[in-house]
Amino acid sequence: MFGALVARLLPLVPKPVVGMVARRYVAGEDLEAALAAVSALNGRGFKATLDILGENARDREAADSTLDGYLEILDRIADGPLESNISVKPTHLGLRVDAEGARERIFALAERARRTDNFVRIDMEDSSVTDATLEIRREADRRFSNCGAVLQAYLKRTVGDAAVLARDGANVRVCKGIYKEPADIAFHDKEEIRGSFLRTAEILMQGEGTYCAFATHDHELVQRLLRLIEKRGFPKDRCEFQVLLGVPVGSMLNDLSGLGFDVRVYVPFGKEWYPYATRRLKENPRLAAGIFKQMFMPERRL
Repeated sequence: MFGALVARLLPLVPKPVVGMVARRYVAGEDLEAALAAVSALNGRGFKATLDILGENARDREAADSTLDGYLEILDRIADGPLESNISVKPTHLGLRVDAEGARERIFALAERARRTDNFVRIDMEDSSVTDATLEIRREADRRFSNCGAVLQAYLKRTVGDAAVLARDGANVRVCKGIYKEPADIAFHDKEEIRGSFLRTAEILMQGEGTYCAFATHDHELVQRLLRLIEKRGFPKDRCEFQVLLGVPVGSMLNDLSGLGFDVRVYVPFGKEWYPYATRRLKENPRLAAGIFKQMFMPERRL
């Protein structure tokens, strides 16, 4: 309860104090810090996906700057070499201010990724851009064969979208979903969301050539997914598990790796860390309580 109270009061907490706790969720503000985090993860046997934090580019110039940042990431991954791909948000690349330009920017990333033997995950945002995002992914993957989709299990439409992507033999990340959506289009009950996640996973497993990335920190859901994978005899080289950097999962990552599954960590970085970090803290009140400790017991280290 104390952590939940702290989470609600986050807007009143000084930004530097939030930053002390947020460091576990964000690799840093610059690319060098992010690449160092990826290298450390690779050393532990985990893969990564890099994300430049931010959404809703304010103009074409900002969208072009984001494109340049991702192009540099792809080149640096190849130079590493590092085991990482990239995750991009269409609105960060200008979808809301320059829809055609956003498509061309994503195509430019797909082309660079193809030349560097890499992959582009096109992230899903709120429901207002779901159709546009899926269409961009479909066209990009048709042209370059290296672009993946994301489905959010809490949306009631997701099972239908999964059937279409299964027919395409798509590479799909399935997650629960984080945006606030009304009850007429989204499940709000935890068990309903789990059920939708599992139905989505099973539909995707039936597709010829599909690849499934299961993004969740929910231990119970992971166990159910493992049983589903075994039941369907789904090959381990056609799926992976994904988690967010810094979110506590105990021994789960090592356990999954020990079972022969690839594990990928979502590594965000950039100057827009504050909105992302506060969202993570609100989702995890126990860690939000660390804000209080940093403010009043600075000798304690999280």
